[in-house]
Parts: sequence; C-alpha cells; structure tokens
Amino acid sequence: MDVFEAISGRRSIRKFKKKDVERDLILKIVEAGIWAPSAGNIQSWEVVVVRDGNIKEKLAVAAYMRDFIANAPVVMVLCADKQRSATIYEERGSELYCIQDAACAAQNMLLAAHALGLGTCWVGSFDENVVNETLDIPEHIRPVALIPLGYPDEKPYPPLRREIDDLMNCETFNDI
Repeated sequence: MDVFEAISGRRSIRKFKKKDVERDLILKIVEAGIWAPSAGNIQSWEVVVVRDGNIKEKLAVAAYMRDFIANAPVVMVLCADKQRSATIYEERGSELYCIQDAACAAQNMLLAAHALGLGTCWVGSFDENVVNETLDIPEHIRPVALIPLGYPDEKPYPPLRREIDDLMNCETFNDI
C-alpha cells in the first residue's frame, strides 16, 4: 500500500470482527513502531499487548466505558519510558521526548495495521492510574495510548479535515 493511501485511508475503527489477530501480524506492527523516529534514537517507549478478556474489560472501564476496547481481539498499550529518555535528555526527555517517541511509534503502528488490513483506534482519554494498576506498570513508565486492534467490521466515512491555509503559517506564527 502506498504511504499516502495508508495515511488518507486509515480510519478509527470501533467495531471488530470476532476473529483473532495472528501473532506474526502483531510482530510486524510492533516492528513498524521500532522504525519510528525517536529522540537520540533511544526509542523510549514500550508496548503491552493485551489479549486477555478480563484485562481488556478493565482497560475499557479505565477508558470511561468504551466497550469497543473490550470487544477488540487485541489492545496495544503504548507507553513512554520516562527514565530511559531522561538518561540523556533529563527533564525535557522525561516530560516530552518520551511522549513524542511513543506517539511516533504509535502512528507507524496504526498505519502498518491499516496496510495489513486491520483496524485500530487511538484512545488517549483514560484514567492513567487505573491503566497503571491494571497492567502493573512501573512508576517510570507512562501509558500514552490504548490502541484496540482487530479486523474491521465497519467502514467509516472520512472525517472532515482542516484546510491547509487554516493551519499552515510561514516563517513565523501568524494568522494570515
């Protein structure tokens, strides 16, 4: 799949077929994340791959009762490793760069999943403490996104997007 086709064709999927996602596809998706840009190439992110129904239910509750999370065959939880990034970049690394690293990896993974015929949805609204407790996440790791993954059982229309002239500034930040 052409990269521009993948970018413009990817949709947030909230309905999944009751079909398992093969391990080799998950590995390809995670590998796509590994190739994402990262500050100093230290790749300060981790992913927790969840298939267990009880854990997915708890993640759905953490995400304010988004049932589609529990119904997805897989949920990938992208996490930022604050400590890893801080070893080189100190506070800016632990507060920003690791989040950027995880976000870049997640975007690669979303596009790879789409190219492989799978659907995903970026979920950033969740109770971080519940996710930490549910997944036994150490203090230096911060969950950034929950990404339900599976074979899509819907085909959403493309959402409206802002016009380039509405968001692009040249040379300085201005409101032309």
